[in-house]
Amino acid sequence: MTYDAWIIVTGSLVAITCAMIGCFLVLRKMAMLADAISHTVLLGIVGGFLITRSLEGPSLLIGAVVVGLLTALLVQVLSGKGVQADAAIGVVFTSLFAVGVILLSVFAGNIHLDVDHALMGEITFIPWDTLEWNGMELGPKAVWLLSFVFLVNLLIIVLFYKEFKISSFDPEMAVAIGIPVLFIHYLQMGMLSITTVASFDSVGAILVVAMLIVPASTAYLLTDKLLNMLFISAGIGVVSAISGYYMATLLNVSIAGAMATSTGILFGFTFLFSPKHGLLAKKRAQQKLSKISSGKGLSS
Repeated sequence: MTYDAWIIVTGSLVAITCAMIGCFLVLRKMAMLADAISHTVLLGIVGGFLITRSLEGPSLLIGAVVVGLLTALLVQVLSGKGVQADAAIGVVFTSLFAVGVILLSVFAGNIHLDVDHALMGEITFIPWDTLEWNGMELGPKAVWLLSFVFLVNLLIIVLFYKEFKISSFDPEMAVAIGIPVLFIHYLQMGMLSITTVASFDSVGAILVVAMLIVPASTAYLLTDKLLNMLFISAGIGVVSAISGYYMATLLNVSIAGAMATSTGILFGFTFLFSPKHGLLAKKRAQQKLSKISSGKGLSS
């Protein structure tokens, strides 16, 4: 594959993988928790490196999952003690991220980890960091890692689709019929954590947050069915990755930034022109209702 193709494939894998879990976060009104975890996993990455002194292997993924679950747990504990949900997310997010930045600067300043790289990523380098086996180049490591995480997330969603669906739309009913809502919650937080850290090095936290939230929010405006929402959000993410890459090439700007911008542009069009939930459709419905009400008033 060509250099351009590998970058587009990487961006598309990030988009699809993030969209899968992002739909459930949007439905559960937990979008900002995705932002928090996408930053606090920096602490898990640094912790995994400090323990193993290696950037290879599963230690970074394990560290990220642990800190991601810790983030969700602390937010839930603070919310249960009377702290507003958004304030709880803000406190945990800033605190754990700050600890990660301090540890990174003090103990890991000489390694290939830095805050700017973690936030912005460097997807242009992906095609050069390849996986080799028996002297053969098998493609970028990021593509293999993202493919693995995608398959794991897909398998979990297929196995727990009914539980995910009921817990997202009606958590009280889920509890009533015996679905382990707390287990489902932390399972989704674990999926979010591994998705975030798998995308971290290649595209950075900013694009991860954009792909987690914006395509799912856009799909939410286009359909009322969960399965359709999953497919539509994945498609929007892929379109954003492709159009963002060519936009970045044309304007000579950050590829990750252009991909994130593309998600916002698509959301803007959908917000205005969605056939059922768009701003213009709602205005037309209001005008029609007003005319009907006026007609009834005249006839009476």
